[in-house]
Amino acid sequence: MIRSMTGFAAGKGTFGPHSWTWELRSVNGKGLDMRLRMPEWLTGLETALRAQLSKSLSRGNVTLSLRLSREETAPDLVLNEAAMGAALAALARTEQKAADKGVALAPSTAAELIAQKGMLEAGSDVDDPEPLVKELTSEFADLLAAFVDMRQAEGKALADILNGQLAQVADLTAQAAELAEQRKEKTAEALRENLARVLENAQGADPDRVAQELALIAVKSDITEEIDRLKAHVNAARDLLSQDGAVGRKLDFLMQEFNREANTLCSKAQSAELTSVGLELKALIDQMREQVQNVE
Repeated sequence: MIRSMTGFAAGKGTFGPHSWTWELRSVNGKGLDMRLRMPEWLTGLETALRAQLSKSLSRGNVTLSLRLSREETAPDLVLNEAAMGAALAALARTEQKAADKGVALAPSTAAELIAQKGMLEAGSDVDDPEPLVKELTSEFADLLAAFVDMRQAEGKALADILNGQLAQVADLTAQAAELAEQRKEKTAEALRENLARVLENAQGADPDRVAQELALIAVKSDITEEIDRLKAHVNAARDLLSQDGAVGRKLDFLMQEFNREANTLCSKAQSAELTSVGLELKALIDQMREQVQNVE
């Protein structure tokens, strides 16, 4: 089943003090153009996400945004072992000297020691990005799966529309073939008149040149090849719509071929009814080309 290049998915998550929101969207494009917006300090995350996107998508202008926030908490306090050791040694010496002088000192408490400057220090508040990058990379797989599912759903809707339009093209082609059959006698009469006119004015003319003119008159009135090619294009388009993978470029090229045959049919019509069918074909093919622009 074909996929659309239009898609959207959003999500959110948490890990430790961090919380985030994802937003992944895409519109049609000639190739795969990815634009990722995320914190630079998350080393390796963008590379990992680009690899996942490239593996799952073939075409489209894709934008991925990650908004990350961190819960503010009181910093952990760490005991300065060196400062505490020096304070305890100084306290021991002070108590010893006081005792030598016969001076009695009140016992010191742990709270008094910790309150001294430099005893407690704030722990490092710098995040290690590796665990967070690993969590984000893992969670992104679910977001991408939801995004691809949406593009597939959009692709199914596109396929239904295009198959309906192809059915109309097939009907109009059949009408053109029927009208061409009905006008055979009139076309033959016109050909005989043209042939007589050419032969009347061909005295002394180059026989090869006369033959070319007669062949040109016949070709200008025959739409058999155009009818056959339109039928073949309908079958080719239906086959592409039933395939998996990126077929948008092939369908776009096929729309150009459809349009070429419709133009030629109009130029050879030589009747109001056949011209009307040709114009309907052209209008329908333009509508199909608009839809095909969204196919991956």
